[in-house]
Amino acid sequence: MKSVRYKILLKKEPEGGYTVTVPTLPGCVTFGDTVEEAIEMAREAITAYIESLRKHSEDIPTDEDTLEYSLSVETHA
Repeated sequence: MKSVRYKILLKKEPEGGYTVTVPTLPGCVTFGDTVEEAIEMAREAITAYIESLRKHSEDIPTDEDTLEYSLSVETHA
């Protein structure tokens, strides 16, 4: 079995908990009450997403060719 890494984004929600998205896997979104739970839920969501892609004989995208950069911009309020 091949190991593949995916970047995940955790967003702290105002009502509590964390929403997790996986940019490389469109629609792969999950939630956890704590950071640890959110990460575990992301692992499960990614696994299920990949299993669905395999079942439908679709390509499995990876982050291999993705560059990551944070950009700051000034806004006027």
